[in-house]
Amino acid sequence: MSEKDLLLAIDNGTQSIKALVFDLEGQLVAQRQVMFSPYFSRQPGWAEQDPEVFWQSLCDACQGLWHDHKVDRKRIAGVSLTTQRATVINVDKDGKPLRPAMLWLDQRKTYDLPPLGGLWGFVFRVLGLTKTIHYFQAEAEANWIRVNEPAVWKKTYKYLLLSGYLTYRLTGAFRDSKGCCVGYLPFDYKHLRWAPDWDWKWRALPMERALLPDLVPPARELGTITSVTENETGIPAGLPLIAAAADKACEVIGSGSLQPSIGCLSYGTTATINVTSQKYVEAISLLPAYPSAIPDYHTIEVQIYRGYWMVSWFKEEFGHPEIEEAAIRGIEAEALFDRLVEGVPPGAMGLILQPYWSPGLKLPGPEAKGAVIGFGDVHTRGHLYRSILEGIAFALREGKERIEKKTGVPIRELRVSGGGSRSRTAMQATADIFGLPTARPKIYETSGLGAAIDCAVGLGLHADFDLAVRSMTHAGDVFDPVPETHEMYDALYRDVYRKMYKKLKPLYQRIREITGYPA
Repeated sequence: MSEKDLLLAIDNGTQSIKALVFDLEGQLVAQRQVMFSPYFSRQPGWAEQDPEVFWQSLCDACQGLWHDHKVDRKRIAGVSLTTQRATVINVDKDGKPLRPAMLWLDQRKTYDLPPLGGLWGFVFRVLGLTKTIHYFQAEAEANWIRVNEPAVWKKTYKYLLLSGYLTYRLTGAFRDSKGCCVGYLPFDYKHLRWAPDWDWKWRALPMERALLPDLVPPARELGTITSVTENETGIPAGLPLIAAAADKACEVIGSGSLQPSIGCLSYGTTATINVTSQKYVEAISLLPAYPSAIPDYHTIEVQIYRGYWMVSWFKEEFGHPEIEEAAIRGIEAEALFDRLVEGVPPGAMGLILQPYWSPGLKLPGPEAKGAVIGFGDVHTRGHLYRSILEGIAFALREGKERIEKKTGVPIRELRVSGGGSRSRTAMQATADIFGLPTARPKIYETSGLGAAIDCAVGLGLHADFDLAVRSMTHAGDVFDPVPETHEMYDALYRDVYRKMYKKLKPLYQRIREITGYPA
């Protein structure tokens, strides 16, 4: 009889889904990735996807895994699932989607909703938080569907995150992991449960508790794989599906960060800095610490919304030579961008970029725009590209300092995940800007690895998270800061970058008044 010593992790991102098989030492035994179009837009600013695309891609990835790699399915001990955050799906009693999924990238808003009344309305007025609550109401996908598609809302039996939808397709149960609850939901982030009946979120998001799935802590069983699922995916029926967490939370533990002194940077579409904390701490007031992939822990996060999306923007706007060469060589254009900065010194000869290509609620404010200052006739595409890498790192360093101030724990080392971690230039710039040793994991698939760690602990294959993380995560290249370069970056950060937003904010506000953008 085969030993059950392998773990299947399913990682559903924005542009692809991956089926990953890990062993108990964290080695990636086999993988299969299926790409899909991130979304379609029926109107400008909308971002939707047919939920069946996610499911069919999952099926194809798993079937491809068995076919291409000849993985012995009898050795699979259990399955775990991690997905993109804040993508929602309305389903009927049979779990059938009633409309396309609304992705986290969707920009539609619901205006003119009645403000909160009663005691909560009074409290928020006194605290000066009325605009913040209005923002929450306007951004919530549930409010848009309820107001604009009342027939869909009336038929909705369950309102699910993508993780909850895929859990239903895998197990037949309307359940989800507490670790996946990120979005505009009536969720109590401090106590990691659906909010109590008296909480203001139930008034800002009018819905019944029955619309939401049951919640299970990470590393606990969500259900078992059904025979229908086995027919479609090839995953053996009866295997346990173990709760993991959202992709960013899984990245954190998959990178080896278990305490507030280790900062985890994610250089993905949204760039983030996170630390794991048992204590609930809001790095930015009223923006919650999200659930961790570890039960009863939190992930304190600061995010730059358009983060490493800016590399894609640079590619589309300025990277045509690299796009053409990459097509000929059969590689990704981003792999050629490091060549652009070979002759560009740290600091990009005074070109400083503020990476606020999309505004935020608190950091930055809703009026914010991106900015690049310091242009001169010496500057080239390479200087602009380096300024993007440096600007993102400057913004995340600011986030690091916010987290340290709230936790009281200095961050002493960094782990970097996501597509940007593949760039040696980005890694060295990060080490130099933060002045800290900066490591990228040996295995790139840190989100899937984090989900596998949850699976291993949940099945008792590792006794606890400390042992699982020590056994299954392994550092790859480590980039140490260069003292002279850090000194130069430190001066730019403190004397220029930190002052940019305060000085430009009145101009951003005036631009907004004149042009109406951003709304």
